[in-house]
Amino acid sequence: QAHLAETGGGVVQAGGSLNLSCTASVRPNDAYAMGWFRQAPGKGRELVAAISWQGDSTYYDDSVKVRFTIFRENWKNTLYLQMTNLRPEDTAVYYCAASLHTTLRMSSEDYNSWGQGTQVTVSS
Repeated sequence: QAHLAETGGGVVQAGGSLNLSCTASVRPNDAYAMGWFRQAPGKGRELVAAISWQGDSTYYDDSVKVRFTIFRENWKNTLYLQMTNLRPEDTAVYYCAASLHTTLRMSSEDYNSWGQGTQVTVSS
């Protein structure tokens, strides 16, 4: 399992932007797909965006398409989520996750390593 650590959460007004980062502590030569999930109060954890190991395949939930961008820098073992035009409904704890698979993964069951989460709060 990888150890994952997210940074970059915070409080922002609606229409603002935030950038999340997730650094993975992994073994040399490990290859893994990754994703960003979020969980709002009283709701289940949902997939926001996902990316394959090589970064050539991505997935976005309809609610964040165009507004969010997921990308990775494998040489730094780091995953990013750029969030723009944030809305109050984006308020949640955001988690990064890593999968043992290298291809795009869209089910939480396919992820075996999780970060501790970072809070994103969007005020109206």
